[in-house]
Amino acid sequence: MLRFAANLTMLFTERPLEERFGAAAGAGFDGVEVLFPYELPAERLAALVSEAGLPLALINAPPGDWAAGERGLAALPGREAEFMASVETARDYAKATGVPRVHVMSGIAPPGDAAAEAAWRGAMGRAADTLGAAGIELLVEPLNGRDMPGYFLDDFDRAAELIAALGRPNVRLQFDIYHRQILHGDVIAGLKRYRDLIGHVQIASVPGRAEPGTGELDDFRVLGELGALGYAGWVGCEYRPARRTEEGLGWLARAREV
Repeated sequence: MLRFAANLTMLFTERPLEERFGAAAGAGFDGVEVLFPYELPAERLAALVSEAGLPLALINAPPGDWAAGERGLAALPGREAEFMASVETARDYAKATGVPRVHVMSGIAPPGDAAAEAAWRGAMGRAADTLGAAGIELLVEPLNGRDMPGYFLDDFDRAAELIAALGRPNVRLQFDIYHRQILHGDVIAGLKRYRDLIGHVQIASVPGRAEPGTGELDDFRVLGELGALGYAGWVGCEYRPARRTEEGLGWLARAREV
């Protein structure tokens, strides 16, 4: 049976972050994920997770200066020290909260640039070793250029190649159904191709990034195929509700029936 984690950066935003954990539990989610939880001390985050009774499935490492347009530091030559500091921060939060995986963003850099690729390989290798020593998975996610212009990693096949080249068993693919459809289509074929590499799945409708079941894809068929593949990980619900979060949760009960 698939397990659904509410992305608290995007869901229940009618409330302060600290109140979203309990709201997710009350709405029937199985767990939660938070993109960047660093506004809260790690101990407070751990307490909120415990109080809600929901596991924290995923966090992102700090991405650099988001307000200035940074979307990760891995592919940026000369930013190695800042990058490793961000990974160490994420590791400490993961250890405090019990989260087993961290998404490390790649950054804005030309995908074919040799210096950017060399920086990425070195940075991600060191990050994988640091997280792996703490028993934590490192997730790599391709992102589409419409939502994230200029992102270094914008291709699923290339992501798989780079993960293989790293040669670390704790580096896995974050398969976002929304990004996959925009980048390549063939969502179900992609799930089948990379099922042994996938460490986390996320979902939103395409093209509006709203509730599953409201876009061009048959999201329920996709989820059914995911379950049939034997996927035992989390499905992160990383979408923007069209109205108040609770008003659009009818899809969740249907998803549990696929």
